[in-house]
Amino acid sequence: MTEKEKCHQGLLYDANFDEDLRNDRIRVKELCQEYNETRYADTAKRSDLIRKIVSRSGNSFLVEQPFWCDYGYNIELGENFYSNHNLVILDCVTVKFGDNVFIGPNCGFYTAGHPEDVTQRNAGLEYARPITVGNNVWFGGNVVVLPGVTIGDNAIIGAGSVVTKDIPAGVLAVGNPCKPIREVKQDR
Repeated sequence: MTEKEKCHQGLLYDANFDEDLRNDRIRVKELCQEYNETRYADTAKRSDLIRKIVSRSGNSFLVEQPFWCDYGYNIELGENFYSNHNLVILDCVTVKFGDNVFIGPNCGFYTAGHPEDVTQRNAGLEYARPITVGNNVWFGGNVVVLPGVTIGDNAIIGAGSVVTKDIPAGVLAVGNPCKPIREVKQDR
């Protein structure tokens, strides 16, 4: 079994051992670098580059520069996707965003984690769990979403939150660890 197959099955794997994974990361890092260095006004080139980086995108999206990811081919952007500056997606496995997702500056979505066992961690092993974001979700600035999290439709994640567990639909959630504090108000 390859390291990539182990990764996609949720097993511990060595991302640095597998030449294909290393080459995939180099390819997308070079595309991200080109994207980040593209003139802001060159919207056509920027859109083309994002479409080369991610596996799926809607017709309408905007990813502010800079943007970095690990593989790109595990990222799905829904329609009307927007992310502010400094988005980082560690997409060892699928990171799926629904429609009308808005992400504030300096946010990170991390599917990769490392074992608590020091011997395994020092051996370079890691694991990956998918992240799923529903429709109409808004992330304030400086939010971190950790491996295996699902965020329901119409949720709002407050600035500075660290999302360690699933967040249900239709709630405002904040904190470290991030927890729902109330339902989203629809009258504002």
